[in-house]
Amino acid sequence: MNVIKAKNLHKTYNPDSPIAVHALQGVDIEIEKGEFTAIVGPSGSGKSTLLNIIGGLDNPTDGSIEVGGNDISTLSDNQLIDFRRNNIGFVFQSYNLIPVLTAKENIEFVMLLQGRSKQEMDARANELLEAVGISDKANKRPKELSGGQQQRVAVARALASKPKFVLADEPTANLDSKSTADLLDIMSKLNEEEHITFVFSTHDQRVVDRAKRVITLVDGKIDTDIKR
Repeated sequence: MNVIKAKNLHKTYNPDSPIAVHALQGVDIEIEKGEFTAIVGPSGSGKSTLLNIIGGLDNPTDGSIEVGGNDISTLSDNQLIDFRRNNIGFVFQSYNLIPVLTAKENIEFVMLLQGRSKQEMDARANELLEAVGISDKANKRPKELSGGQQQRVAVARALASKPKFVLADEPTANLDSKSTADLLDIMSKLNEEEHITFVFSTHDQRVVDRAKRVITLVDGKIDTDIKR
């Protein structure tokens, strides 16, 4: 089953300007359920733009994007918010944790928005804290955690709502080798055991080496698409 289907995607920034930027130029991609995919390419190749369009954080200038069988470019703002909350987990390079909340509260936040019961939120957060190896940091706030620990919280938060897939934009950019290896082990395990679809935008060869599919973008176009 196709989880993500992009057809003839174009994205142009400042289209009526002499300095128009053609970030994507006719991208076609189909990503199946349970894939562990890395999108790579030089800076400015369109990696983050593609990830943002897949996640409904940006709209294409032309073309269509289906996610979980839904043409998300046709959804209203409120429908898109609901769709993202219930189907997509995001992991950002900058973590984007809420500073006044503890690690556990950050993980619970999406479930709170979904209207889950306190008992369910508590059980799921504890399960994920254990899964990412920081159950002893549950009551720590982001400023009390290392970069690697914050990224683990971000991954746990992305998984809290039991999304169909996770989009990760340069998730290992600020991590040392051990933290990167640990994080990739966690994601690989969740991919294999829970069949969650992972799509990474990355420059990191360590991520590329673990990916089961590598899509290379150059100047907003697909240069190579290799399944392993």
